[in-house]
Amino acid sequence: MNYEPMFSRKTEEHERYYDAILGGMSKRRKIVIAAALAALIVVIGLSIYMTHRAPADTTQAVQLPNVTVMTAGHTSIARVVSTTGTLAAKVEMPVSAVGEGGMVSRVLVQPGDWVQAGQVLVTIDRSVQSAQANASAAQINVAVANARIAQSELDRAQALVARGFISKADVERKTATRDAARAQVGVVHAQSSEIAARNRRLDIRAPAAGLVLTRAVEAGQVVGPSSGVLFRIAKGGEIELKAQLSETDLAQLRLGAHADVKPVGSAQSFSGQIWQIAPVIDAQTRQGIARIALAYNEALRPGGFAEAKLALGTMDAPILPESAVLSSESGSYVYVINAQNKVEKRVVKVSDVSDAGIAIGSGLDGSERVVVSAGAFLNPGEKVLPVIAPTLAKPSK
Repeated sequence: MNYEPMFSRKTEEHERYYDAILGGMSKRRKIVIAAALAALIVVIGLSIYMTHRAPADTTQAVQLPNVTVMTAGHTSIARVVSTTGTLAAKVEMPVSAVGEGGMVSRVLVQPGDWVQAGQVLVTIDRSVQSAQANASAAQINVAVANARIAQSELDRAQALVARGFISKADVERKTATRDAARAQVGVVHAQSSEIAARNRRLDIRAPAAGLVLTRAVEAGQVVGPSSGVLFRIAKGGEIELKAQLSETDLAQLRLGAHADVKPVGSAQSFSGQIWQIAPVIDAQTRQGIARIALAYNEALRPGGFAEAKLALGTMDAPILPESAVLSSESGSYVYVINAQNKVEKRVVKVSDVSDAGIAIGSGLDGSERVVVSAGAFLNPGEKVLPVIAPTLAKPSK
């Protein structure tokens, strides 16, 4: 742009104007004032010139921002779900008093003891029951003696009936008496067996081999069918973890899947297997229970709290660092850089989160250049200068 004619014309007009105004001043003073005005005019002109040139210079000065990107690729990773739950006996056997009960004379086991099937846990005073058993044994002897006498009388009657000394009616009566005596023997034997069975039930026994977990009975205590649970026994000492899982994770579990269980407060981890998956989901919490069988170990205490990591198999998916995946009300998303080095927003679905990174279930095929960090400061359509970062994992073959 040519500014010289404009500067010349304005300068001449200004000089005539100032000559008219400053006509009465001294010549030297006029020269000083004119020089100052001329300098002012030059400064104003330069300002106008720079103003017109500024947009072009600013455009040239703008530089594109550097953005670190990576290509995720695909990798095969183990799918693991972390959960918590409560330890319990796999099969818990409550043991109570049966039969008439009575006063406890001895308690033979303590919590933590191992017992065998049929082993006596508690004995109950049986002084009254012993007297009843003795009386029953005496009744058996009486019934057997009566049956023997009835048989002898029948034998004599049958010998005399042939000689005409006794009628057949008498023989029939004696036969009936003999049969009644024999039946009475059977009755008293049955009564004696019943008494013996009741007496045997006075000894509280272990229904199966296992580990005694709790005890709620002491010597001198009177127990009966209404006394409640006296012992709790873990059958075979087997323990399980009742792990709480969401219905989504529960649907992906399989029987026999491996699990690592770590009790709270313990540095040791225990290996187990899923042996039962809940057939129902709690309507309130939307969770179900996976039961993990564990071998006996003194560190696994029923009622304790434990963490578990369940194997859900493997998956092949792109893996991104946590900084690359952003969230909004509509879900998760990432920023990718297209072929023109412009920012694009891509909605993704997170499939799994692990120490290796975030597995993307859908939305990426692994070939995109994904913004690793500072995505929150970018805008879709913005042009950037991508800087390649190393991938998190080797691509799967």
